[in-house]
Amino acid sequence: MTWLADILDLLSWLALMAGGFCVFSGGLGLLRFPDFFSRMHAAGVMDTLGAGLILLGLLFQVEDWLVAVKLLLILAFIGLTSPTASHALAKSAIHGGLRPLLGEQLKADGGKD
Repeated sequence: MTWLADILDLLSWLALMAGGFCVFSGGLGLLRFPDFFSRMHAAGVMDTLGAGLILLGLLFQVEDWLVAVKLLLILAFIGLTSPTASHALAKSAIHGGLRPLLGEQLKADGGKD
């Protein structure tokens, strides 16, 4: 039975480390990407994936089913709300007159705001 616990520990650590990397990458993209839309994309996608992986890593460690259900509910909530919030932000930015940098515009800007 200890080999199963060892495998669950390994999977948990892998998921936690991958989730941490995704959250860090999203934060880095938020700082480094050139315009609002690409920053929002980096933050929205990587936060959703990172939070999902962290919750999955925590799910491998739980011993009580009630805690597992709560983690799954949090995972479902984040999976539904994070993409919806990113979409709402993008739509409101477009309605506000902000346009994404494309092609030559992006090269001319040099990635600076």
